[in-house]
Amino acid sequence: MTKNNEGKLVDKSRIVPVAIIFVVLCGLSFYMGVIFGSENDRFVSIISQRSLDPPKESTSPKELSSPKDLSSISSLQIKYISFPECTIDYQDYTPCTDPRRWKKYGSYRLNLLERHCPPVFERKECLVPPPDGYKPPIRWPKSRDECWYRNVPYDWINKQKSNQHWLKKEGEKFFFPGGGTMFPNGVGKYVDLMEDLIPEMKDGTIRTAIDTGCGVASWGGDLLDRGILTVSLAPRDNHQAQVQFALERGIPAILGVLATHRLPFPSNSFDMAHCSRCLIPWTDFGGVSLLEIHRILRPGGFWVLSGPPINYERRWRGWNTTIKEQKSNYEKLQGLLTSLCFKLHNKKGDIAVWQKSPDNDCYNKLTKDTYPPKCDDSLDSDSAWYTPIRTCLVVPNPKFKNLGLTSISKWPERLRVAPERISKVYHGSDSTFKRDDDKWKKHVVHYKKLIPELGTDKIRNVMDMNTVYGGFAAALIDDPVWVMNVVSSYGANTLPVIYDRGLIGTFHDWCEAFSTYPRTYDLLHLAGLFTAESHRCEMKYVLLEMDRILRPGGYAIIRESSYFFDGITTIAKGMRWECRKEDTDQGGDMEKILICKKKLWYSSNKDSR
Repeated sequence: MTKNNEGKLVDKSRIVPVAIIFVVLCGLSFYMGVIFGSENDRFVSIISQRSLDPPKESTSPKELSSPKDLSSISSLQIKYISFPECTIDYQDYTPCTDPRRWKKYGSYRLNLLERHCPPVFERKECLVPPPDGYKPPIRWPKSRDECWYRNVPYDWINKQKSNQHWLKKEGEKFFFPGGGTMFPNGVGKYVDLMEDLIPEMKDGTIRTAIDTGCGVASWGGDLLDRGILTVSLAPRDNHQAQVQFALERGIPAILGVLATHRLPFPSNSFDMAHCSRCLIPWTDFGGVSLLEIHRILRPGGFWVLSGPPINYERRWRGWNTTIKEQKSNYEKLQGLLTSLCFKLHNKKGDIAVWQKSPDNDCYNKLTKDTYPPKCDDSLDSDSAWYTPIRTCLVVPNPKFKNLGLTSISKWPERLRVAPERISKVYHGSDSTFKRDDDKWKKHVVHYKKLIPELGTDKIRNVMDMNTVYGGFAAALIDDPVWVMNVVSSYGANTLPVIYDRGLIGTFHDWCEAFSTYPRTYDLLHLAGLFTAESHRCEMKYVLLEMDRILRPGGYAIIRESSYFFDGITTIAKGMRWECRKEDTDQGGDMEKILICKKKLWYSSNKDSR
């Protein structure tokens, strides 16, 4: 007890707790205000929807022109915004790999070529325009051999690589002769030789592949006819739009680079990896690039290398080097591969093939003094979203006996077999896998009634923006499409299941831009994405990103809770999309389908924005 200025006794022991309680209550009041405060243009958590009155039954499908069309359903309301056009110099805008921002990052280990997304206050809220003279893409399979010049108007790569037969410009088109730096006589003969070295390419054993430093993806394009689905990977660099050329041709591709972070794929996924004179420094920096290839390659999988230092005895003069230097490089490479439990499988001419250990016997023999050391359990081997590459060896989990290339079912049988790794998924089982497969078969039948072009040559490049087991892609397997399956980096890790089925995909966070160029997909599909991500991602930016990557004339299938439809429709209208609401194949009011089509328009805005 002490006296105050008036001489009265004051109990300080009571003042302090009261002051603490006052501060806590103020902080809690501010926090609750942020949580429950609302902004018209932001998501509202789906949790709040549970307190809404049940929606009334809707009438037949109709065109949606304004939020008033859903006046009978309690739903998210957003103020209409007419989004302006970006300037024409943003026609090839890739927000997270933007050359305008490279100077902010160092060139050490190519860090500047990795993903560096702009902060919220730098995000563009405008519509990315097509190049002047843009035309609807040439249809598959003709598109594999030619595309419109005005759709990808880049001359540098044509001038630099025409002598290697990557592509050539004739009139209004680019043509792709199928050549490459290491296969100037055509990719077909190159792959024929590869099949002689790897017979497993012919019988369905090898289904998924990755091509690092893919050029214009001629290797991946050729493999499509051989039943092998390839992810063609290349950074946005001085080669100008390698990935955009690939996607314009209708070949699966994604922006990416082997640098400081893991590639956005789970461990033990690809049956084969390939590098044709990709000039990746495989033995530098502790061998991190090769360690990453080892991580994503399935046990028993093959790594194919052509170009330096392979066949250095004959080729060294053309590489501006010495035979001594190239011999040393080859020996370093072979030594590193041996330490990673790879064995030289076959070699002929300019092609060398190594095979990853099909079991754990080799890894079990490695001592503590071996370099690189085996990774500990502190980091999930499947963690691959902004995850640094570690200079350690990821050993396959011995728990999974059917993970290896010789154990997993051959294609196409593996598509319908519940993979062993489904047991890693919460509530994952053979029965949930089959139910998911059957469900999507029915959904896709219904989708084809809503979009007759689906299943024809008018739709080629497809993305499932938030898949679970790849059921949507599996239901389209007999159609002339390929599907990029996207699994949320913040959700359940089901991507290993997708790769074990013989499909392809990537991790991604839809609060950020996707690793691709504008106008690269014919169809975007999502099911409950906004329901799942409403607490993290702002609807406006997700839809603007969808607009960026969707081709003019392309479709979006938005399967979502009815609560979000007014908001989605309002934003879509501001992006110049035409949308209509449809019932699901099961009917009911809680979930509906929005079919949207992106219009073709040309830039009228030449000023900087």
